[in-house]
Amino acid sequence: MAEIPQPEEVVLTAINKQFKIPSTTRDEKYSTFFYSNADDISYRSGGEENSLDSQSPEPFTGYDTLDAPPSYDFYGNTAVQGRVRKSRPSLYQLHSIVEEDGVPPPLYEEANRMTDRGTKGGESSEDEAEPQVEPARFGWVQGVMIRCMLNIWGVILYLRLPWITAQAGIGLTWVIILLSSCITGITGLSTSAIATNGKVKGGGTYFLISRSLGPELGGSIGLIFAFANAVAVAMHTVGFAETVQSLMQENGASMVDPINDIRIIGVITVTCLLAISLAGMEWESKAQVLFFLVIIISFVNYIVGTIIPATPQKQARGFFSYKADIFAANFVPSWRGPEGSFFGMFSIFFPSATGILAGANISGDLKDPAVAIPRGTMMAIFWTTISYLIISATIGACVVRDASGGLNDTMAPPSTDDCIGLACHYGWNFSDCITNKTCTFGISNYYQSMSLVSGFAPLITAGIFGATLSSALACLVSAPKVFQCLCKDKLYPFIGVFGKGYGKNDEPIRGYILTYFIAICFILIAELNTIAPIISNFFLCSYALINFSCFHASITNSPGWRPSFRFYSKWASLLGAVVSVVIMFLLTWWAALIAFGIVLFLLGYALYKKPSVNWGSSVQASSYNMALSYSVSLNQVDDHVKNYRPQCLVLTGPPSFRPALVDFVSAFTKNLSLMICGNVVVGGPSTETLEAAVSSSHVTWLNKRRIKSFYRGVVADELRGGVQMLLQAAGLGRMRPNVLVMGYIKNWHKQRPQCIEDYVGILHDAFDLQYGVCVLRMKEGLDVSHSLQAHVNPAFEISHRSPPAPSTNTTLDPDALVAIPQPRTEFQSKQGKKTIDVYWLFDDGGLTLMLPYLLTRKKRWAQCKVRVFVGGEIHHREEQKKEIMALINKFRLGFHDVQVLPDISERPLPEHVKRFEDMLGPHRLNDGHKDSSTVERMREGCPWKISDEELERNKAKSLRQVRLNEILQDYSRDAALIVLTMPVGRRGMCPSTLYMAWLETLSCDLRPPVLLVRGNQENVLTFYCQ
Repeated sequence: MAEIPQPEEVVLTAINKQFKIPSTTRDEKYSTFFYSNADDISYRSGGEENSLDSQSPEPFTGYDTLDAPPSYDFYGNTAVQGRVRKSRPSLYQLHSIVEEDGVPPPLYEEANRMTDRGTKGGESSEDEAEPQVEPARFGWVQGVMIRCMLNIWGVILYLRLPWITAQAGIGLTWVIILLSSCITGITGLSTSAIATNGKVKGGGTYFLISRSLGPELGGSIGLIFAFANAVAVAMHTVGFAETVQSLMQENGASMVDPINDIRIIGVITVTCLLAISLAGMEWESKAQVLFFLVIIISFVNYIVGTIIPATPQKQARGFFSYKADIFAANFVPSWRGPEGSFFGMFSIFFPSATGILAGANISGDLKDPAVAIPRGTMMAIFWTTISYLIISATIGACVVRDASGGLNDTMAPPSTDDCIGLACHYGWNFSDCITNKTCTFGISNYYQSMSLVSGFAPLITAGIFGATLSSALACLVSAPKVFQCLCKDKLYPFIGVFGKGYGKNDEPIRGYILTYFIAICFILIAELNTIAPIISNFFLCSYALINFSCFHASITNSPGWRPSFRFYSKWASLLGAVVSVVIMFLLTWWAALIAFGIVLFLLGYALYKKPSVNWGSSVQASSYNMALSYSVSLNQVDDHVKNYRPQCLVLTGPPSFRPALVDFVSAFTKNLSLMICGNVVVGGPSTETLEAAVSSSHVTWLNKRRIKSFYRGVVADELRGGVQMLLQAAGLGRMRPNVLVMGYIKNWHKQRPQCIEDYVGILHDAFDLQYGVCVLRMKEGLDVSHSLQAHVNPAFEISHRSPPAPSTNTTLDPDALVAIPQPRTEFQSKQGKKTIDVYWLFDDGGLTLMLPYLLTRKKRWAQCKVRVFVGGEIHHREEQKKEIMALINKFRLGFHDVQVLPDISERPLPEHVKRFEDMLGPHRLNDGHKDSSTVERMREGCPWKISDEELERNKAKSLRQVRLNEILQDYSRDAALIVLTMPVGRRGMCPSTLYMAWLETLSCDLRPPVLLVRGNQENVLTFYCQ
């Protein structure tokens, strides 16, 4: 155990201890460090001869290493206020050799490092900058619980809960309350889980859903939820206006008539609420606390009122304090009116339970959303549910359903024979109004029953004012906050103007104005029972998606789903989602269809536009799971010729350099089979070459061009080695390439011989690995890198000069690729009524026929007629034609034009043979048919040279290529595409230059694109059913 250090000696017993060294001036000298022993690390004041201070003039920081201990800055997107943000050193910085400049590396590197930490005058730029004003933040009580409780205790509590109790009875009212609480409780648990799965920003419900399910569903539900909150402002404001209008009517006051009075009061009220909202979140929060205290006082006042004995005036209106027979009578339902049904009452009550997201909707204004949202939301649901149950039970036990309100309706106790109703037992006769259905009091008729029961009625009126105004204010704040976040994400057009924020709290003032006008439009309806069902479907749709988000994120088993809130169940979330959807249709089926129609329309728009955002949603995780599951399941299925698909590895280099090659292969693989664009970057492993190989700019270019292809880049010392990597390692399981597609080397005879040797060697490697091979040649060439003004990857555009150093410019910026006008290729246009000429000269398994067939299935090639040319003899021309036609018909390819070429075996024209010989001249060994050992000595160092024996051995094959070119010139000059069986050069018997001369002669001087195809000699077509 180490001794206790003296003041001048500090012992560090933890290797990962961070040193905190105070800032100093330039002239100060610090203590330096040295290792005291193997177990402890210490540093002492300088002065000893063997201290590191004597070895280096610069002080060490920590352990003089780039390795940095864990830090918040490495994972956060924003810097901690008051300190410079750090950045984690890259792996290349840690393990690569860097140039030594005599200065020890820092412990960490700063993300926003300044060169001199100050201005020329010596003053720090940080001192000159104004300190940022910290916006107002709220805790879980004030920010979430109180806000949610106020939003739940809305207009329905005071003005409709007694009426619902009269309609449904106490028993079914409790069922309605508990069913609503179950839905909101499950949704609260799901919301809590999502809110604790990462840092939550502003945007509330929209933010939670969009970051979980993705922008497509999140955007659609964000618009609906913001609209529902705007309509809820109208609902709560109309409830307030109804109360004020009732007070005016009781006192004999009126402005116009009851309906217009509600409209006028509602517009004035929502204007005042808008003024409070524009004053800022601090004033709005203070107003909410005041409303909360008023409501609590009104509740106490109500409970006290139920205990106080009823006065004659209250008895005339139906209040008799607690009576068992009143409770029993009111326990069962008594449906009245068009809304008189269970789901009718549920649709009116449910909006009162929808305030559970009021806290989550201002997530950007909370101190710690991950703690505040779960705790505040669940506590609010619990206490409001208890309050609803108590109020429905107490008022159902104290007030009869019908009363006249007349003090003259008393009766003597013995005369109860002709009396109707429970009031008869207490000396009141309301038979006339019950029979005539003209009763104006009682919980079935009088919406202000809670005021009647209370000890001091004005306090209930104050509670109604507080509940309605607080709920309206909360919705008026929630809707713009949600809509602002949606607008900032730019998922939909024409709404970006509402994303602008003002002030330290980034207040959405424009959103407030928009919500204000929407609310006024619905206030003009002036009918609470009409507005409430409209909102119910929208809120239920939001709840269904929140629950489904939680379920979907859980079921995908994504490692990124790690909510700190553990008290949730994915199956409960699924149940909540299903129940929410079912209730939507049971409440108002046509409104549910409208809600789903809006969601599907907005979803379709987002899917069509494909917003360029990446939030790591559960949909992405699910896509990965499905792809992985299906890919693994393919391992259990053996290959069958009926399911053959040409899965292409396309050697494009950077795909943007050869768009024609990419477009052509995509034409027959899109939505059908695998396509991988391969790129080999020649050079040693380095940051530049790795970036050139794996840059996301290539995938971005493919996506912008709507090419459904993978991209795979590798770094290799030479081209052939890199292609060998791709041939053997590209793909996954059964989803691996079986066809290699390359571009033809333009002006190959001007290239370096080794490049030609590598090119032909790649073809041999592909055949060795049982690949089919396709080579595309176009008259104008394939490479367009010169038009992009970018350096060409030397691995794919071989120069006749010495090989240049590997370029680092093969990685193009994605935005630059999109901005540069991409050249349009002929494969992007409709081919019209041209022909696809297929020269099926040698049987390669059927790949030569398969590719044209797949092309004709595409819209751009659908009008092209396929002509199949085969070799034959003039005397058996018709028989051979019928035989080939019968075979093609069995393949069901739909090719009906077969032509036999009897003149294919004729000798080519002498001038064409002369041109072929002149092409071979520079590559001939001219050995004079010497013995093999002499030829090998002469060819040492240049294996591509053609000996006289090799030329003579392959003479017939060479003349055939010359003759085939003449036939192509005669028959296919105006074709849209020529598909031709590619000759195979035998390894060791056909030099690379001779083989390239065959390909050149075969496809030269042709205007149409030429596709040379050679399958792997295994069947890809069959006419059997099994």
